[in-house]
Amino acid sequence: MSLSKPSVKRELIHRRHIECHGYRREDGLWDIEGHLRDTKTYSFPNHDRGEVKSGEAVHEMWLRLTVDDNLVIRKAEAVTGNGPFRICNNANDRFHELEGVRIKSGWRRKMTQRIGGVNGCTHVRELLGPVATTAFQTIYPIKARESRQANSNSGTSPRLLETCHAYARHSAVVKRLLPTHHQPKNESAKDS
Repeated sequence: MSLSKPSVKRELIHRRHIECHGYRREDGLWDIEGHLRDTKTYSFPNHDRGEVKSGEAVHEMWLRLTVDDNLVIRKAEAVTGNGPFRICNNANDRFHELEGVRIKSGWRRKMTQRIGGVNGCTHVRELLGPVATTAFQTIYPIKARESRQANSNSGTSPRLLETCHAYARHSAVVKRLLPTHHQPKNESAKDS
């Protein structure tokens, strides 16, 4: 499935490409990496770079978060390969301040306090959302499988339970995949 075909002729001006990867390390930690690349379909003059040519990266940034099983950031590294100004790469020196922050509800607020505004780079910060999602998608399925294998009858709630619409206790997905944790909608409403 895709978007409907545009009904009006249009011209491509800007392209943003974001790619993320999740790696399991042999030391038990996880490396989650993101790469952002912005290009224009036209060339334009730039004070610090002379000219940015059509298709050349206006912004090109990389971010690596090393996290533990609980999504606590153990190490953070950012690199700017291309930015509109020479000083853009200087903002990356602050990303280590994310170390110790846990990716969970409210973590964006902590991130903004530490590397928001003039203390960081908007474009590298924009990578944090996709990188955080990639961390969940990388770690939780592996840990859930290991947990099921180790504690198949422990009664512990799976980590994904109640994290989204599909994993609501009353959903058909939970009823099918996690029947011991399923609660009909009227029972789960009482717990809220």
